[in-house]
Amino acid sequence: MQFTITGNFASVIHGLNTNHLTDVVIQRSKRMILDTLGVGLLGTSTEVCQKVKQYSKIYSSDISSTIWGHLDFRLPPLYAAFVNGVAVHSMDFDDTWHPATHPSGAVLPAVMALSEAFPQKKKVSGLDLLLAFNVGIEVQGRLLRFSSEARNIPKRFHPPTVVGTMGSAAACAKLLALNQMKCKNTLAIAASYAGAPLANAATQTKPLHIGNAAKHGLEAACLASQGLQGNNQILDMESGIGAFYTDYNPQTLPTLQSYPWLLDQQDVAIKRFPAHLGTHWVADAASSVRRKLVENSGNLLPLETIEKVTVKVPEVKYVNRPSPNSEHEARHSFQFVACSTLLDGSMSIQSFASENIHRPALQELLCKTQLEHPSDNKPSFESLYCEVTVVLRDGNTISDRCNTFYGHWRKPLTKGDLEKKFQSNASEVLPAEAIEGIIETVYNLEKVEDCSVLNTFLSGQSARLLPEKLHVEHSNS
Repeated sequence: MQFTITGNFASVIHGLNTNHLTDVVIQRSKRMILDTLGVGLLGTSTEVCQKVKQYSKIYSSDISSTIWGHLDFRLPPLYAAFVNGVAVHSMDFDDTWHPATHPSGAVLPAVMALSEAFPQKKKVSGLDLLLAFNVGIEVQGRLLRFSSEARNIPKRFHPPTVVGTMGSAAACAKLLALNQMKCKNTLAIAASYAGAPLANAATQTKPLHIGNAAKHGLEAACLASQGLQGNNQILDMESGIGAFYTDYNPQTLPTLQSYPWLLDQQDVAIKRFPAHLGTHWVADAASSVRRKLVENSGNLLPLETIEKVTVKVPEVKYVNRPSPNSEHEARHSFQFVACSTLLDGSMSIQSFASENIHRPALQELLCKTQLEHPSDNKPSFESLYCEVTVVLRDGNTISDRCNTFYGHWRKPLTKGDLEKKFQSNASEVLPAEAIEGIIETVYNLEKVEDCSVLNTFLSGQSARLLPEKLHVEHSNS
């Protein structure tokens, strides 16, 4: 039998087990899971999520999975993965990796929904969930490294629609314990669901990209488990996953003996406010400039003294929006985030409310703002920087530069700040007891015998109803 990259991926997906997980991978992935659940819970209240929930109500079946933040509304696993995935990305508040993609949102909703579709007697443990989740993250990272184009901020298609779909499929194949042949078919089927154009960035359609990646990956694994077949060299061919990259160069994965996870080497960025990752450098630089500007003016920005604002960033066309009109456009606008931070001192969820986007002071400042693209400022989340300069009417200039914002993988959020973000997001839809239950469950995930307790908390039920489910395996240590 000839050796193929696809067969190699299938054998790794099939062969990885919980003993392969390292402490760093477990810790990092638990942070990702907690953050993703928080932004997904917050996202359930967005307009785009309301629309997809309404649409998905036409589907019903005997098997159903939790819709995060809802006690009395469940959907078949495929549509639960879809709705929860849309919620995760509805505000662009989910994690970002390097090479560029949003890794968790495509995988977590799929494995969580699938974990509820098993027969009652088959419990999915927290460790099973962690393993499947990490297989899904790993596959995305490996595929992204088959192209040097993928290292930069995307131009043509949105990466989660390609690698996210494949990662979700791999994670679900792992949770279903599919054999190697079926793992190959899962990847092949998923590839036929892959890809969506970047032109829909900054619209209500972009969150569907993550919902579809979760749903389609789950669907691919379910179809493969029924014996459906696809091209078993899908990762080897230019007309396979190579169709998305002009410089596609697939490589063999490391051997399973002491497997080196990419998450061990490369952490994710976790966002402090809901907008495109590139704007986080802008916010930190603009915030420093504002501090200098208001030193002598009682903390109010002396707007009338500002002649012009220059923002030096890489050239990223879909985040260059001089006059954003909607929250989705504002989340993809270097200019908006610079001006909003100069006015308010920092960015928050509220920054993107309609009354803030359309306030006269912001519109006035936007008119004075221009972008510059220095040739050394490359469009990569690993190396980009932002410099904000304010020129005053009296000729004085005030400038500051951000090379690494707080939340980037080089400067990760503290455990306390990550928890604050989760609590603030989750408290929009869940009672305090359920929120505490989720935090405790995620932090102890590798010891949880039955992860259905997590779905119960996510629906809004509190621990009082769950005494029998909450046993964490207590070790002797």
